[in-house]
Amino acid sequence: MSETNPAAAEVAAPHRYTAVVAAEIEARWQDFWDVEGTYAAPNPKGDLAGDPESAAKPKKFIMDMFPYPSGAGLHVGHPLGYIATDVSARFQRMTGHNVLHTLGFDAFGLPAEQHAVQTGEHPRITTEAAINNMKSQLRRLGLGHDRRRSFATIDPDYYKWTQWIFLQIFNSWYDDEANKARPIAELVAQFESGERALSGGGSWSALSAAERADVLGEYRLAYASDAPVNWCPGLGTVLANEEVTADGRSERGNFPVFKAKLRQWNMRITAYADRLLDDLNELDWPEAIKLQQRNWIGRSEGARVDFPIDGENITVFTTRPDTLFGATYMVLAPEHPLVDKFTPDAWPEGTRDVWTGGHATPADAVTAYRAQAASKSDVERQAEAKDKTGVFIGSYATNPVNGEKIPVFVADYVLMGYGTGAIMAVPAGDQRDFEFARAFELPITCIVEPTDGRGTDTSTWEDAFGSYDAKIINSSGDGVSLDGLGVVEAKARITEWLARSGIGRGTVNFRLRDWLFSRQRYWGEPFPIVYDEDGVAHPLPESMLPLELPEVEDYSPRTFEPDDADTRPETPLSRNADWVDVTLDLGDGRGPRPYRRETNTMPNWAGSCWYELRYLDPHNSEKLVDPEIERYWMGPREGQPHGGVDLYVGGAEHAVLHLLYARFWSKVLFDLGHVSSAEPFHRLFNQGMIQAFVYRDSRGFAVPAAEVEERDGAFFHEGEKVSRVLGKMGKSLKNAVTPESICVEYGADTLRLYEMAMGPLDVSRPWDTRAVVGQFRLLQRLWRNVVDEATGEVTVVDTEPGEDSLRALHKAIDGVRQDLGGLRFNTAIAKVTELNNHLTKVGGPVSRSVAEALVLLIAPLAPHIAEELWRKLGHADSVVHQDFPVADPAYVVDEAVTCVVQIKGKVKARLEVSPAISEEELEKVALGDEKVVAALAGAPIRKVIVRAPKLVNIVT
Repeated sequence: MSETNPAAAEVAAPHRYTAVVAAEIEARWQDFWDVEGTYAAPNPKGDLAGDPESAAKPKKFIMDMFPYPSGAGLHVGHPLGYIATDVSARFQRMTGHNVLHTLGFDAFGLPAEQHAVQTGEHPRITTEAAINNMKSQLRRLGLGHDRRRSFATIDPDYYKWTQWIFLQIFNSWYDDEANKARPIAELVAQFESGERALSGGGSWSALSAAERADVLGEYRLAYASDAPVNWCPGLGTVLANEEVTADGRSERGNFPVFKAKLRQWNMRITAYADRLLDDLNELDWPEAIKLQQRNWIGRSEGARVDFPIDGENITVFTTRPDTLFGATYMVLAPEHPLVDKFTPDAWPEGTRDVWTGGHATPADAVTAYRAQAASKSDVERQAEAKDKTGVFIGSYATNPVNGEKIPVFVADYVLMGYGTGAIMAVPAGDQRDFEFARAFELPITCIVEPTDGRGTDTSTWEDAFGSYDAKIINSSGDGVSLDGLGVVEAKARITEWLARSGIGRGTVNFRLRDWLFSRQRYWGEPFPIVYDEDGVAHPLPESMLPLELPEVEDYSPRTFEPDDADTRPETPLSRNADWVDVTLDLGDGRGPRPYRRETNTMPNWAGSCWYELRYLDPHNSEKLVDPEIERYWMGPREGQPHGGVDLYVGGAEHAVLHLLYARFWSKVLFDLGHVSSAEPFHRLFNQGMIQAFVYRDSRGFAVPAAEVEERDGAFFHEGEKVSRVLGKMGKSLKNAVTPESICVEYGADTLRLYEMAMGPLDVSRPWDTRAVVGQFRLLQRLWRNVVDEATGEVTVVDTEPGEDSLRALHKAIDGVRQDLGGLRFNTAIAKVTELNNHLTKVGGPVSRSVAEALVLLIAPLAPHIAEELWRKLGHADSVVHQDFPVADPAYVVDEAVTCVVQIKGKVKARLEVSPAISEEELEKVALGDEKVVAALAGAPIRKVIVRAPKLVNIVT
């Protein structure tokens, strides 16, 4: 009746669970939860002090990755992770945990600033509007967040502490002997006392203030330096390596990115490379993410070797010092600071034409080549398949093991960001060097005996030969011989000889580079740094924090033609002279003095490097976080030696950005004694993506997915056939489905169930609006098992359930409990559905004990209907804090299982046997079964294979 005549159905069943009823229930309970503070997590200070019962509970800190509030709002793909953490948090509350679960907003970002540039509207206005819209959308989903703890990174009382953390990093250095960060004042004391010598000699007291600042800048964990950066004229800002795409364009805006040399703030994350690597072993993270971080950090062991040139040295790092005798030329990165120094005015006699690039002088060749290299990304420069390019700089270095003069080139396949920015080229053992040597007619010396039959005449080779298993040849010189040794032994011998000879040393190198921390933007945290008349940087005292953004007339950094690589940044803050030029008393005893503020701002990653700590103690204006509160929620404990958040859910795309940066900040704060947790996130889970079909017309333009019709397996839009592919969901692809539209049609609980039931949480899955109704029907059947649709009265009875229902119930309890604990929400829903269907099939009133357990089972997944039914069942307390059901083991074990009996691989009988039956007894039962006896027909039995209790295989 309901499908053919909805109006009649509504009259016949006025208390049916419909979308209208769902909306009323959901809005009412959301208001109730807010008023009652149902999800408020008590802290150890104050809250728990007067509540010994709560204080005795184990804790769970569950977090989502910081969302960025988009002006476009959410589509149904966005809440996947938020719903998952909410289900997990609700389950943990019901299993006796004190749960902290909340959500803030990562609100400094380029989209809001770009909107401000286009419209003149302050980015705070659009950002706060987007936050409010997102809060409303998320609230409608019934997410159980502790709203007292929410904040946005743009709140001055939040970024006060972001600035404070920057100052802790600025005022710190890494002590390699102690293997930790220490206050910079302790380093100054070492210089003052003479305990630590200055690298250039002299005494600390003889240095000027500017000279002392330069010395300390070589040690500080946050420092400014002139260094090659990724300059994006189209955005008017520099970018971190991680913000540049593989094809050398900006991640945001898709503008070309060039190499330029600018003075920028950096974080010395490289000081923590070993600890960042080693501590991964103690984290419960997906192996794929650990591998990405290990590869990004890129630890490699080798040696640094000095190649003499004109009375100085070019230092290289090599993982294969055993191949030094095969080094026939050197290559410097185009950005290397020694290129200009060793580039003479004229080509030396005998320079080959192929080396000069057709230029009249070495300087002309180098200048032209640098311009060419600046337009390429690091990925493009290192591409294996590309033609090798370069130019001779006009100078020769000396190979220290054999005294041979070898030419020095600049080439873009060598990067300043790895090793020393210089390589010794061994073309016999490295394919890129081999190709370069062939292109530039350079010698190739065989130094590893080939094991593939090619011989040692390199003129006949088609590619390089590298091996760790072959023997070293052609490698004897003054004082050292490697001939006949294996690679490992040869490496050890040559490294020891280099150190003894004073021309090298064994060392460890990392691919990881220091973190570029400056942005030429307005919408970001201002640096709490001012410069005096000598250009010396001074930190602002804590009493002057937060340093807030001033008003400006123009929010945009000056942008340029995207392809104009010769431009340089001009920031919005630099144009506000009243804010930039100030007179301050920094409390250093020098009184009021004129200063100039730093006009760059911090990157958007800054606020998300420590936000987990603010959730703990969000209204503390005196400290970053109360130590007792931090230890309670994040401190080390059994199984979590470095502490951290118990469950952190988010996308895998942040593997080497946010996650690496946050780990670095945590370790600095830990070293300085501000926190007890050396790692921010103990357990990481990467959720998959909700995808949607994209429909495109003959021009390749996306058409609205909602307007596409399917006919005979083909798809049409306004009569025209269109193509269909599975892809991302988004406004630009015209396939976005809003959460509101699903909530209106079915309710938030249905949306929650559907998203959790679509498949394993860590797997991407396609959205299908037509399939949502399946979960809506589950809720309708659940409702009917408790409520009479005609009268609205509760129909459960206070009688004991039958044996079958008890077994169905306790199996469901056992399975759902395990599945929710393991984040297997799809299978948990399947088990709830199976139990609900069993009760529907049995018919008649449902036993109260079974109905209440069923409501508790679904409560983490569909909290609104669970809360409503729990109250209808006569309970005064919220379902949120009820105990999750516990299965009775006696009912979980099957009374009987089906055993398959096969003869020569074909099923001949099925037996109902006890799950505890022994193999001997099962064999006896099988061989005595009538069907088995008939099938054997007296044939002799060669072998009986028994796998109790489910299989007997008879071989005749």
